[in-house]
Amino acid sequence: MAMTTTTTTTLIGRGGGGGEVICFNPNDDRRHGSLFFLFLSADRPSLPPPPHRSLLLLCPHSLIIIRPTNEYALSSSSASLTCTTALLPPSKGRPRMDVTRKEALWINNRSNPHWVRARLPVMLQFQQRKPSAFSTPRGTGRLVRIEQLWQEFFSDPSQWWDNRLTKKSPKHPDFKHKRTLEGLWVDGWLNPSWVKEKMASMTLGHIQSGDGLRSRVPDSFYNGDKLSKLCEEGRLKEALHMLELMVQQTTKPPIHAYVCLLKGCSRRKALAEGKQVHALIVQSELGSNIFLANTLVHMYSECGSVLHAHKVFSNMPQHNVYSWTAIISAYADRGEVEEAINLFQQMQETGLAPDKVLFVVVLKACARLAGLEQGRQLHSDIIKRGFQSDVIVGSTLVNMYAKCGCTKDARELFDNMSERNVVSWNAMIAGYAQNGLGKEALALYEQMKQEGMQPNNVTFILLLKACASLAALEQGKQLHSEIIKRGFQSDVVVSSTLVDMYAKCGCTEDARELFDNMSERDVVSWNAMIAGYAQNGLGKETLVLYEQMKQEGLQPNNVTFVLLLKACASLAALKQGKQLHSEIIRRGFQSDVVVGSTLVDMYAKCGCTEDARGLFDNMSERDVVSWNAMIAGYAQNGLAQEALALFEQMQREGTKPDEVTYISVLSACAHSGLVDQGHYVFDSMCKNHGVTPAKEHYACMVDLLGRAGCLADAESFINKMPIQPSSVVWMTLLGAARNHGHVEIGRRAFDRVVKLEPKDAAPYVLLSNIYAAAGRKDELAKIRNEMKEAGVKKMPGCNWIEVDNQLHAFVVGDATHPQSKEIQAELDRLVG
Repeated sequence: MAMTTTTTTTLIGRGGGGGEVICFNPNDDRRHGSLFFLFLSADRPSLPPPPHRSLLLLCPHSLIIIRPTNEYALSSSSASLTCTTALLPPSKGRPRMDVTRKEALWINNRSNPHWVRARLPVMLQFQQRKPSAFSTPRGTGRLVRIEQLWQEFFSDPSQWWDNRLTKKSPKHPDFKHKRTLEGLWVDGWLNPSWVKEKMASMTLGHIQSGDGLRSRVPDSFYNGDKLSKLCEEGRLKEALHMLELMVQQTTKPPIHAYVCLLKGCSRRKALAEGKQVHALIVQSELGSNIFLANTLVHMYSECGSVLHAHKVFSNMPQHNVYSWTAIISAYADRGEVEEAINLFQQMQETGLAPDKVLFVVVLKACARLAGLEQGRQLHSDIIKRGFQSDVIVGSTLVNMYAKCGCTKDARELFDNMSERNVVSWNAMIAGYAQNGLGKEALALYEQMKQEGMQPNNVTFILLLKACASLAALEQGKQLHSEIIKRGFQSDVVVSSTLVDMYAKCGCTEDARELFDNMSERDVVSWNAMIAGYAQNGLGKETLVLYEQMKQEGLQPNNVTFVLLLKACASLAALKQGKQLHSEIIRRGFQSDVVVGSTLVDMYAKCGCTEDARGLFDNMSERDVVSWNAMIAGYAQNGLAQEALALFEQMQREGTKPDEVTYISVLSACAHSGLVDQGHYVFDSMCKNHGVTPAKEHYACMVDLLGRAGCLADAESFINKMPIQPSSVVWMTLLGAARNHGHVEIGRRAFDRVVKLEPKDAAPYVLLSNIYAAAGRKDELAKIRNEMKEAGVKKMPGCNWIEVDNQLHAFVVGDATHPQSKEIQAELDRLVG
């Protein structure tokens, strides 16, 4: 704002006088027209002492000075316009007034422009003080204008913004006109007396007008803009405070305000704030509102409190389909799928018809539970209600059948879908991949491309997992090229899955190169690379990578520790395992049941069964995996009786054994020669616990009989198997024949293995050992020639040992170890 000095003017009136005045250009702010005011310096002897002050009124081309004496007139030398002012007698709460223009100004008026208070001391170099009060005739000047504004407000409140709950300072108006930006204060001392009576009948959002009550909802607040913005920004405490103010002022906040806050709490998992909103809902007597109750159920379920969600649901006076969907989703998301399905059946008993959203929720629950029968019943209901043509329902049905192992039914349903989107294709691809049908998954992708359907990042993740399960490196590389072409390589999940695919295909160097070149890496990426090293027997590299992960400041999660503990277990690296155990305790992961079970497994595989048992007994929560880890630990250390005793304790405490449990127990019996106990356990699988024996269980029984020297019984057992014997079963018999020197059974087992695994060197080595032990040099030479003709090469064996916190690896024929000469000398001494 430019400042100019005017020429000296002559004051006309009793007492006369003159002086210099300062003028500024008011045209840069027209919120109050062209009228502005300033104090003049009042420290001259000719003027009365404080608190009386002079007031300067500025309008275009004129200056008007009011002093606390009598009437004055001032003629501006810069314009021909002359104005006359009158000094009014002092009276509290009255303005200084220009008689000619009938306009008044207050120094502390809330309607003043924002720049006034700042510019007074700067421009005129004095401390601003409260002006003297002057009286004015009632109904004139600013009072008239304020009364007019209140009349306009009550005639049409929709033209005003209500800032009472959102303003940050008392200086800000309670109501502001949307067009003129004029403000009103509810507690303003210039308000007419009738305003207070009118406001007494006013609630937030409702104005008593005319002959009835009508709703006036200002856009700035009642549509939830401010509240929504606070919730989106995560400022839940501020939003909650705003809602509390509304309730405290005996107003009735709109339902949208509660819903907005509850959704914000759901997104942020803010259970404490959600409970406070619930309390405000009860306080406002809105607990019976079905829409709010449904939102409350959803909020509690998202925050992980299913108990509170069910309590709200149970106290609802009535339920609709959305109520049932909310509570069923709460249980399904938590993994309590049986309860979710039971609730769905209860809903049907009430006669309420489910919609397609609820069918999708329950179908997903059936898929998690592998509840094929319930899924088929739902399929029938879906057809009856005409929802099968819906693409989302159809895709969820495909997913349910696939996860229940019925890939043929899933494919038939997929082929008959009237409409398919990328989710439908992904569901079928995932079904094939999850059931070990990786080739079918890759073939379906080719069909997908032929039909012009564009894959998304989920498609590539599923296909890469299929390639990893098949160790299909070439197809994986082709997918990698497509991922680059379609621009999905920057997706951190896709890149992490690529790392995992290369690692599982044995290409750890390619996996590491891809990992190092990733533009963004999260904990999943690091876990993928750590798992790649661990799965390829590179335990040392696994632990080194973890140190690098910590140096880069990335926080490990429970999956990271599970992978690292498995690497330590495979290396029997007890010291590193104990260090990880300390980190797990420090980071608070010891209560995680999976981490605890892996710790038990690590200690057991390192030979510390007592430490493993102590950790197992102190676990706050144990599942079947925990029991299996401890039983397997006893079995691997030759403690069969302890394994059988723990197996009995497991059943007494109500934990149902699974397939893995029986493998560990049978393995324990085999290593200790407990043939009768092994037969009893095997027979009880189906009878007592409904576990159908798999190829691994048959292999354990063959191992049990073979170790006991019952080779004929073992071969007979294989020939009577209800399923096709795998190469593992025949290899087990071949190993037993090698141990007991049974040439004929060994040869028959060898022939079966070679048919199933023609490129495996292990059966050739075992049969060579049998011939060598039996002194059959001709057969030994013959089997070696067969091995060469088949192009089979034996990979060198590798052993390792930990000494002084350092791992030492030894490969057959390798002389690179720095102490290889001393080691060889000691071996020669021992052999001698």
